[in-house]
Amino acid sequence: MSEGKTKKEDVHAWTTKYADKAGYMLNPDEEMRDLVLEGIAKNKDTHGKNYCPCRIVTGDELEDKKIICPCIYHKDEIETDGSCHCDLFFKKDEDNDED
Repeated sequence: MSEGKTKKEDVHAWTTKYADKAGYMLNPDEEMRDLVLEGIAKNKDTHGKNYCPCRIVTGDELEDKKIICPCIYHKDEIETDGSCHCDLFFKKDEDNDED
């Protein structure tokens, strides 16, 4: 990877820290998790921000601010659905507790 290119591993590091701090866990399905992390890294390189790869960047700065990961919707989605829209962050429970 060239210098200046966002690495999936870097995105994994900060999303893991966020999940731990917020009381969530990352998707235990490594393949799915990696797809989302790669999408965030690509959006960082393309758009300059860690936009959610499952939502559309519109070019409207105020609207797009809402979809910077972790997006403004993720807490409600995790509460109601058990995971965020991208399936990156999951509610922690006894049955699927990740290290």
